[in-house]
Amino acid sequence: MKMRLPLFALAAFALAPFLASGPATHAQSQPGRVIALGGDITEIIYRLGEQQRLAGRDATSNFPAETQSVPAVGYFRQLGAEGVLSLKPDLILASASAGPPEVLQQIVATGVPVVRLPDTHSTDGLLDKIDRIAKTLGVPEKGAQLAKELRRDIAEAKSAVAAMTGKPRVLFIINAGGGAPMAAGRDTGADSLIALSAGENVFASHTGYKALSSEAIAAAAPEVIGMMEQTLESMGGVPAVASHPALRLSPAAREARIVAREGSFLLSFGPRLPQAIVEFARAIRAKGQS
Repeated sequence: MKMRLPLFALAAFALAPFLASGPATHAQSQPGRVIALGGDITEIIYRLGEQQRLAGRDATSNFPAETQSVPAVGYFRQLGAEGVLSLKPDLILASASAGPPEVLQQIVATGVPVVRLPDTHSTDGLLDKIDRIAKTLGVPEKGAQLAKELRRDIAEAKSAVAAMTGKPRVLFIINAGGGAPMAAGRDTGADSLIALSAGENVFASHTGYKALSSEAIAAAAPEVIGMMEQTLESMGGVPAVASHPALRLSPAAREARIVAREGSFLLSFGPRLPQAIVEFARAIRAKGQS
């Protein structure tokens, strides 16, 4: 018999007029078919040991490798109701950025609960997300255990970073489409990662992402350029980044101090966050490409 998670069980934590974002009670919360919309959400489900419930995932959910055997419903910001509903979900766990909103409204209108989870970029936000997902899936004890493990790992990561010297000046680029690099300012995952890694975001004076001129980048004088591996590949590799007209006058470009890692590892703020903090902190202090 198909199991359906009641909407009223999720209403207490509503984040939007038509979507729920809170945990269901254990007795009502054993949805057999769950769709995860967000790489961090999918990773948490795996770490909770509840991956057998995954009926679908979004295209950004690519870790662990086993996710490749789970049907994909497309990019989580550009969903189609028909594709999602074709997997006959009992519950959808979605990033707050998932959409479009009208598609999620269509899904909710069919009786399928959609639980929205905040896009927070902090260690506390990660622990809260684990708690919400575990309670919604009816496994709060697993959530408590995972949170305990991650609190320990986060504390160890912060201790490791505190022992590192220096405060590297970092420019984090999201893309360089059209020639002008889009840099991460405050209130972004990249800004939070830089802070947790004891670096200095050279463009923390602006909010979100902004296209920058070569003059602005030269004046900011970043010592390190950080980016996702996808961005590095799209820009043509390290030599192309170092010689980019908008970047080449910076100390980072002259010394080829380019740090690139897989995007979800760096910026999803999922269970691998402690490792990402330490790895990024070491990489931005290394000489040359890392």
